[in-house]
Amino acid sequence: MRNTAKITTAVLAAGALTLGLTACGSDKDSASDTSGPLVVAASPAPHAEILTFVKDNLAKKAGLDLEVKEFTDYVTPNKATEDGSVGANYFQTPPYLEDFNKKNGTNVVSVVDVHLEPLGLYSNKIDKVDELKSGATVAVPNDTANEGRALQLLAANGLITLKDGVGTAATPADITDNPKKLKFKELEAAQTPRSLDDVDAAVVNGNYAIEADLKPATDALVLESAEGNPNSNILAVKKGREDDPRVKKLAELLTSPEVKKFIEEKYDGAVIPSF
Repeated sequence: MRNTAKITTAVLAAGALTLGLTACGSDKDSASDTSGPLVVAASPAPHAEILTFVKDNLAKKAGLDLEVKEFTDYVTPNKATEDGSVGANYFQTPPYLEDFNKKNGTNVVSVVDVHLEPLGLYSNKIDKVDELKSGATVAVPNDTANEGRALQLLAANGLITLKDGVGTAATPADITDNPKKLKFKELEAAQTPRSLDDVDAAVVNGNYAIEADLKPATDALVLESAEGNPNSNILAVKKGREDDPRVKKLAELLTSPEVKKFIEEKYDGAVIPSF
């Protein structure tokens, strides 16, 4: 019985090892598979709209089978890209991606810059930024990259002063001067436009402004400058997938003259080509 048990255990162990090696081999094959459609995770507007334009007008002729999968948050697309649920994503800026990778241990990398969505300060209660009263509450995105970017926007327009060199890592703790004694309400980026009835003003990402029918060029109290701005929205993939021919083809199409014209005509300055 003892010998039989040893043999059985050895056989089971060998079987488990074989299965493990087979599984690893399958994962490797899956990761290197470039057949089938390229599934891209994207925010609904403008990212999915731009991708849909590519799919409907350019992809077939270029030999690209493209599938667009919409997400309404800034977390799931990177996780889905990391675990292989999607082949690429298009929704974020380099500073956001860098911070996300650092905090989540992911290995998602940029492929190409596509467009800029100027960040804006909006309000349902005032028409000019100098009408903000002392003690007013301003909603800002709560993720590191976008909160820092929002505070930089407020600083650039004289509403606050930040520590020198703090950059897009700024938080309310880095404010050195706050003449209007502004209070800050930190919210998930997608919630900022919905907060406009509850706060005095809100800093809203361009894609969420578009979804909320806000027009950055005319509705924003102040708007981020496009000149020298490092916050272009990017096409991104899991590290190692940059050479996927489908990804390369999509990168070419997203930076084509046809897409540039589409962005300029559809978004009227709310979205600006970065190429």
